[in-house]
Amino acid sequence: MVLKFLTIFIFLFQITYIYSLENGLARTPPMGWMTWQRFRCVTDCQNFPDSCISEKLIREMADRMADDGYLEAGYNYIIVDDCWLATKRDKDNRLQPDPVRFPNGIRALADYVHSKGLKFGIYEDYGTLTCGGYPGSIDHLELDAETFAEWTVDYLKLDGCYADIHEMDEGYPLMGHYLNKTNRQIVYSCSWPAYQEGTIQPNYTKIAEYCNLWRNYDDIDDNFGSLNDIIQWFASKQDNLSLVHGPGSWNDPDMLIIGNYGLSYGQSRAQMAIWSIMSAPLIMSVDLREIKPWHSEILLNKNLIAINQDKLGIMGKRFSVVNNVEIWKKILENDKTAFVFYYPLPYGTPAVINVPLTELGLNKSEIYNIFETFTGQLVGQFKKGDLLKVRVEPSGSVFACWAESANFEQKPKSKSTLFKN
Repeated sequence: MVLKFLTIFIFLFQITYIYSLENGLARTPPMGWMTWQRFRCVTDCQNFPDSCISEKLIREMADRMADDGYLEAGYNYIIVDDCWLATKRDKDNRLQPDPVRFPNGIRALADYVHSKGLKFGIYEDYGTLTCGGYPGSIDHLELDAETFAEWTVDYLKLDGCYADIHEMDEGYPLMGHYLNKTNRQIVYSCSWPAYQEGTIQPNYTKIAEYCNLWRNYDDIDDNFGSLNDIIQWFASKQDNLSLVHGPGSWNDPDMLIIGNYGLSYGQSRAQMAIWSIMSAPLIMSVDLREIKPWHSEILLNKNLIAINQDKLGIMGKRFSVVNNVEIWKKILENDKTAFVFYYPLPYGTPAVINVPLTELGLNKSEIYNIFETFTGQLVGQFKKGDLLKVRVEPSGSVFACWAESANFEQKPKSKSTLFKN
């Protein structure tokens, strides 16, 4: 009986071990660029030669990422979303790209991306079809995982269209198992909970065990209403989501839309600041060939990226609302704390609030230096009993800062940084 029990225990342990992702990847939130939000499913290269989903587009974006400072800042994945596929698999049931738009094949495209020092990501769908109507993976999970590895893919986004949401709890882990089986390190992005939310309760503990990151909620659209809706949804779920959030497993509120058409300057700063506070993946979706300098400055802000990439990997939360100004907070390594004051209401007058440092949780030290995040400029030196006066413009703007312990004897620097040179 003991031998029988031991055999069963070993068998169950092996199943758990085999199916757990445990790939050692994404120890900080992934950073990169993705086609979907900006370029959608444009496949007409005759009429839209510069914006259709094609190897030309990916190569040009790879050039911009490598040459314009994005790779140096940490944006190292370039990911082709939906609509890269041919309408049918080949004679051996393998996936194949559209032959007109990807004439040299995916492996050659991946080689080009890798030659730029970047990593290559691709999209598929757990269901029978992708959301755009191309062949899905559900009956070919192992074959597709092998194909991605042969193509030297570094990142897989697996969507959930045309699939039974009740089968995802088994199907998504199975694909993770097959990815591991290839012995190629592939970051695994799941859309698993995004399809279950609102119908059945996602098992986030299980999702975090099998995925490196996962989409939770609706796709982001290119407007402030969509952005704010996502922010409010995550704030309402933050206590549960933060329990499974950290190195190797990240909640994903969707792509950065900074640089497109729908956000103001203040709203663009807000998305970058709040995504950084939440330790969210920083995946841009913008035409890097046409981006304005002020958009680039936001996306490349070293202090915000340092907050996002902080090694503790804590998911920052909205911990207070004062006069309609949301206060978000994230604990950083080296005893520093980052804050974002976010004012989403469309009122014509800026909000001004006075917040005691103790109510911000700054009570361990007698003295704090506070720096504005976007510029690194000193806001001031404060005693722990002082008030911090904050002014925030309306309609989705932010004031962002960080606090660090100080002492009376040392005069504060007029400017500081969170990043390491």
